[in-house]
Amino acid sequence: MMERVALIGGGVIGGGWAARLLLNGVSVCLYDPAPKASQHMHDVLQNAERAYAKLGIAIVPATFSVATSVAEAVADAKWIIESAPENIKTKRKIYAEIEDTAPETAVIASSTSGLRPSDLQADMQRPERLLVAHPFNPVYLLPLVEVVNGARTAPAVIDRAMAFYSALGMYPLRVKKEIDAFIADRLLEAVWREGLWLVHDDVATTQDIDDAIRYGFGLRWAQMGLFETYRLAGGEAGMRHFLQQFGPSLRWPWTKLMDVPPLDEVLIEKIVAQSDAQSGEYSIRDLERRRDDNLIAILQALKANQWGAGKTLAAWEKQRRQKLDDNSTEPLLTLSRRVPAHWADMNGHMNESRYLECFSDATEALMRHIGADDDYIASGYSYFTAETHLCHLQETVIDECIVVHTQVLGAADKKLHLFHQLKDENGNTLATGEHFLIHVNLQTRRACPPLPSVRAAADLLAQAHAALPNPPDIGRAIKSI
Repeated sequence: MMERVALIGGGVIGGGWAARLLLNGVSVCLYDPAPKASQHMHDVLQNAERAYAKLGIAIVPATFSVATSVAEAVADAKWIIESAPENIKTKRKIYAEIEDTAPETAVIASSTSGLRPSDLQADMQRPERLLVAHPFNPVYLLPLVEVVNGARTAPAVIDRAMAFYSALGMYPLRVKKEIDAFIADRLLEAVWREGLWLVHDDVATTQDIDDAIRYGFGLRWAQMGLFETYRLAGGEAGMRHFLQQFGPSLRWPWTKLMDVPPLDEVLIEKIVAQSDAQSGEYSIRDLERRRDDNLIAILQALKANQWGAGKTLAAWEKQRRQKLDDNSTEPLLTLSRRVPAHWADMNGHMNESRYLECFSDATEALMRHIGADDDYIASGYSYFTAETHLCHLQETVIDECIVVHTQVLGAADKKLHLFHQLKDENGNTLATGEHFLIHVNLQTRRACPPLPSVRAAADLLAQAHAALPNPPDIGRAIKSI
């Protein structure tokens, strides 16, 4: 992962990039001439931290700074993300400023939603380092980023980009052929044009159109997309049957996709009035948080089913846990997060169930560290918790940054003995959890020794941690191995 990324432009997309980078432990230097850029960044980051807490994604601290010029922002950056307005002259001017100051090896990634990278490269001294990486709002939650090369983009730069965005928990979609507006926006443009006509012709209001999407095919699209949805519509005979059955209707004069209604004041006023009636009771920040909450619920459901964007989320979580692994001679850092508001009890403290949730997540992180991960479980083996003892020492309050450090007290034969310490950002111990686990064959549902690789990793940690002092109060409810 990059040590520092320069951001040129901190609007909706630039702010989203900053949040995703910062919460993945990547330091960011922003340049944006807008007077309220820093305040906007603060608002976006607050929303992103709230969303990550709900997702359970560990936040890795990083530094954020604001530059007073393009030159200052890019001076020692290895990766530069340009999110300036969609004006090709403006973007080319920015690239000239970047090339005057940035290291020659720095990659320049444009967030443009439709301009071809070959056109953006036209006046560059080193065009081989520019590509398009088009994200989707909110950038800190939605995993898709369209990666597009220009005529003179170096293949190695594209390879670097695919690895870079994957490391941020994103799904980099390689656009195979350079084209205006790429893939996703061309599809959105088709729906948008038809929506404008439906409003223009008084067939539907803005809310009618949004309801048709969110209560109907939008839910299917969220997890199957377009073609897989229609494959199902073909029944047992699949896509061929669907095309034979519905293909002729494509010649019917239903759509106005090749034409756009005049966006005159009458239509603009109609759309604005209907949109105000639909959503005007909410502030933009309220809508953003409602959007994020709904996206989180969908992403978590897809993750549980290992499908679509949920697979990307699961891989990202696994990657974050691996990054939290500490020096094996010390207790492992197995969890890092902020306490969300919905974890509060009636006293405003973190409720009892969430302590166990934190320690459960920490146990899973430890299991992944020793190789008892998803692939291991798929092979038919895992650890089951047999006993747990929690001790609450201090109050844990909402919005507090917390971490869990895990010590392996013993690993013998089928047994695994763990001790978790939940701490605040100042190192104060808030709670402890002692856990006794048994290794199980998932087919027979009986205890059995772990496979050699997992046993060796568990033994290694137990030996390394044997030199550590015994935690206080161990063995109250669980006998030492």
